[in-house]
Parts: sequence; C-alpha cells; structure tokens
Amino acid sequence: MAALTLDRVLTEAEALPADEQEMLESLLRRRRIEAWRRESAAEAKKAVKAFRSGKIKGQSVESVIARLRAAK
Repeated sequence: MAALTLDRVLTEAEALPADEQEMLESLLRRRRIEAWRRESAAEAKKAVKAFRSGKIKGQSVESVIARLRAAK
C-alpha cells in the first residue's frame, strides 16, 4: 500500500461532496478529542501512581502558580 501524504489526503477530501467533507471534519475532530482524553487520562493515572508511591510530593497551589509565573 502506498504511503499517504497530507497533500494526497487533502486532495481526496476536497473531491468529496460538501456534506461529506463536513462529516469528515466532524469525525476527525471527535477522534482527536477522544485521543486527547485517553492520553490525558493515562497521564493522570501515572501522576496519581507516582504521588501515591512517594515519587512526587504534594505542593500548595500558591507554590505551583509562583513556579509557573517564574518560568515565563
């Protein structure tokens, strides 16, 4: 099977009727959101596990905000 390129995918998508282009856009957006949710949930589970095992320590909100502001 030939490798797909973004240009080829766009060309093929542009050949679809307008309503199917809108459906494709919606499906891609929903799939991307779901992938982001799965990735976020996995990262949260890792963080909770690290916290419970003592690898990371709890911090006050103020100290986290101060560190974020200092990183700018």
